[in-house]
Amino acid sequence: MKLPCELIVTHVLPTARGALAKELVTYHGMTQVQVAKLFGVTSAAISQYLKGLRGTNDIIDKSAYRDDFYKMIADIADSIAAGEDVTEALCTICDFVKESGLLKALYVFEGYSGDLMACPDCPKMMVLVEDDFNGTV
Repeated sequence: MKLPCELIVTHVLPTARGALAKELVTYHGMTQVQVAKLFGVTSAAISQYLKGLRGTNDIIDKSAYRDDFYKMIADIADSIAAGEDVTEALCTICDFVKESGLLKALYVFEGYSGDLMACPDCPKMMVLVEDDFNGTV
């Protein structure tokens, strides 16, 4: 069975990034280059999100959670445009998926019908890289 985070990364985050990119460009006047820099992707990736070639997901779009999901995306885009960190925004999306019931819908889509796997709390930890890092582990 896949872990909850695997399902979110596979099915939710690409859709969220695409929807966030559209919101930030369309309603907040950001350029594709600005959004790409925020997301840590290329401007070509943002272009694909805007054209719907990347980041679409029928599971979300056909679910009972669709309207709440896109309302949350619009609110998060407002927060990002106001300066909130994108990582924190993506954590909000993950929390929504876990709390709303969308996670269960993803498990059903994957063909799993038993009890849901317990989802450990996300550590949301920062990794600091020292200036003198020499590339060894």
